[in-house]
Amino acid sequence: MRPENIGRALGIGLRVAGRIAGQRLAGDPQNAQARSAATAHAVAGAGVRGRADGHAAGRATAGLARGVGGFLRPFRRIGGILWLEVTGVFFLLPVVVFAPKLWNTRASWAHGPDHRTFLLTAGVMAVFLYLGVSSFWRARKR
Repeated sequence: MRPENIGRALGIGLRVAGRIAGQRLAGDPQNAQARSAATAHAVAGAGVRGRADGHAAGRATAGLARGVGGFLRPFRRIGGILWLEVTGVFFLLPVVVFAPKLWNTRASWAHGPDHRTFLLTAGVMAVFLYLGVSSFWRARKR
């Protein structure tokens, strides 16, 4: 069986199962059993049918995807902005944590005993400050 036939059979099977479930929920078990037998036969012969059925199903799927995408577009935008802001907060946390160490070692910035500590702390704070501010800046642009 070719891959497109497998997908077609699975798609038809899924539609049939959905129809049967809908009928059973509606409370019509007699009609559901008769149709399930007929559709089981249709699923078995799905690989023999032409490509027209596959194209129709593809158009329906594309329409559904387009509709869902249109519905979720505002949420994707808001979610992206929120993600950038949360990321910015997490990037600014090391700046807050390392600020006291930078302040305590500020006297030895040139040649004191804590010269390396000061430079390393300043470098780490500069990188995280840049990442945090740029994340908020990108969120503002959106």
